[in-house]
Amino acid sequence: MKNLEVLSVTSEFFPLIKTGGLADVAGALPAALAAEGVTVTTLLPGYPAVMKGLQDAEPAHDIADLFGGTARLWRGRCGQAKLIVIEAAHLFDRPGNPYLDSSGRDWPDNPQRFAALAHTAAAIGRGLMPGYQPDILHGHDWQAGLMPAYLHFSGDAADAGTTRPPSVMTVHNLAFQGLCDAGLLGALRLPTQAYSIHGVEYFGRISFLKAGLRLANNITTVSPTYAREICTPEDGMGLDGLLRSRGTALSGILNGIDTDVWNPATDAALPQRFAQATLSQRASNKAALCARFGLEPDRLLFGVVSRLTAQKGLDLLPESLPTLRALGAAIVILGAGAPELERAYAQAARPGEMGLFIGYDEALAHLIYAGADALLIPSRFEPCGLTQLCAMRYGCLPVVTRVGGLADTVIDANEAALSAGVATGFQMEHADSRSLDLALRRVAAVWGDRPAWDAMQRNALAAEVGWTRSAARYADLYRGLVV
Repeated sequence: MKNLEVLSVTSEFFPLIKTGGLADVAGALPAALAAEGVTVTTLLPGYPAVMKGLQDAEPAHDIADLFGGTARLWRGRCGQAKLIVIEAAHLFDRPGNPYLDSSGRDWPDNPQRFAALAHTAAAIGRGLMPGYQPDILHGHDWQAGLMPAYLHFSGDAADAGTTRPPSVMTVHNLAFQGLCDAGLLGALRLPTQAYSIHGVEYFGRISFLKAGLRLANNITTVSPTYAREICTPEDGMGLDGLLRSRGTALSGILNGIDTDVWNPATDAALPQRFAQATLSQRASNKAALCARFGLEPDRLLFGVVSRLTAQKGLDLLPESLPTLRALGAAIVILGAGAPELERAYAQAARPGEMGLFIGYDEALAHLIYAGADALLIPSRFEPCGLTQLCAMRYGCLPVVTRVGGLADTVIDANEAALSAGVATGFQMEHADSRSLDLALRRVAAVWGDRPAWDAMQRNALAAEVGWTRSAARYADLYRGLVV
């Protein structure tokens, strides 16, 4: 079987640059796909952190004009992962968040910045770099959305002496669509005919994501349930008609996590490592977590590791704090996001009941997964979610809304699942205060039954949360495009 070459096009890559789950997925997939005979090279913008972390860098190609300035492509690696990095100081040499300035606003030239990423990807696909010709271009989210458009509108492929490789677009979150003014069409180096319902036009504007969804050969989302949800008017965010029209070109493939990075048996961030066979040792991590925040370790302890946003349903939690108090439970919250939610949590925090860390701390995230009894994820929508997978990997039982990938990965602790011994968490019907309160009470009831709780923890620890099955599905999809 021929080994396939795939160029993965992404704006984030763990461990070099991360704002969310996209980075984790882009960082973990190459190693998972290697076992399927697929070699992945990742194309990344040359942010300062990426340039600093690039190993064994060698110049590969110079570009005289990349959307307003010169650029150089570097080939190198990060660990075992192969990278091509776009060094373009005028576009990417900026500190901090890759999308936002210091005031939290989008960089005004974001359309040009990520058009440069997509344009470079398409050029590489058409043979820009001697000695490297990918069989597939795989773009992630809106930042890579124009890549299929540049392939489609680049003229007759025979003129360049090359063929156009097929493209795949993965939607990690349909809410972010890469919108900009239609007047930028020329600045984005797109021809007039690209601005149509069959191209990049979207309700009088340009949408990077819409372009990718319309013009890529195949579309994937990050869970089967989310793939169905986004084809409905309720959850399609204006793109449901287009997605329905793509028919079988759209599929849902679950994300996984890197089970070497997320492994309680080897995790150096934990005071006490443990495994399914040594579950009782997990209590030392709960004790350490509680000591850090002044909480009692013999109480039911909930955790939150999340962006503090309405999408994640975390505007509901302040209303449920009286229920937590009535249950004698405590909570530890790690996250940042909407300023009004940060203020609400700061005002609601009480000593002995809530531990609060506004921001992000990777080691603390690991400790919460390893020490909390249950993790709250009351999302209004969730394409896949990775926190529930990390939680299960560490024996922390997720409490989730029955949406997207949360519905696909967590087995609810209903009577049938408890009797069959297969439950791994708790599902709530709706992202509202009543459903959350009912879920909290269900968790407390099962927590009071120690044999049942321990059995659920062991189920969670044994759950398949890695990439093996999903990598095989991606490999099958790729091979179907190049036969």
